[in-house]
Amino acid sequence: MRAVFKQNAFIKFVFTAGFLYLILYLIYQFVVKKYSFYDQKFISSIIQVVDFLLQSLGYKTFTVLQDLDYQVIGVDGSNGVWIGSNCNAITLFSLFSVFIIAYPGKIKDKLWFIPTGIILIHILNILRVISLVLIAYYYPQNLNFNHTYTFTFLVYSFIFLLWMVWVNKYAGKLNQSQNESK
Repeated sequence: MRAVFKQNAFIKFVFTAGFLYLILYLIYQFVVKKYSFYDQKFISSIIQVVDFLLQSLGYKTFTVLQDLDYQVIGVDGSNGVWIGSNCNAITLFSLFSVFIIAYPGKIKDKLWFIPTGIILIHILNILRVISLVLIAYYYPQNLNFNHTYTFTFLVYSFIFLLWMVWVNKYAGKLNQSQNESK
């Protein structure tokens, strides 16, 4: 088995990334989500930021209290949007982190690239929620399509872009330094 990993970097990457993602997914589903308020607090923080930004743009907004936390935000005159645990981007943070951890590169670079990527994904997710709130207000008939397809495509494309930046700019540094030492 080790010989296969040493000979085929792609198989090593897929196996490592799959294993790490499975571990993080299980921890999230069965510990974080089940036994902590972290998930709800994170959703609440997203809603607070979105609410602040929309009000700063002049919109009159509303939030709805659910399960001791705010989970719905909208512009007055709309139904708003519900922010669930699948929409808070924590699983996307994990997916991105796993891709970077599993792919070759200097640990020093990974230690700054992963948090930077997570922050960028978080900002994109906040922009996504703002967009969905506005779509729910102006074009409610298009909300489901945009939530399911448009923004899913955009967010995963952005994560792929970040990963490609890693592969092309930072993973190559490790390979260059290894080749230079030979």
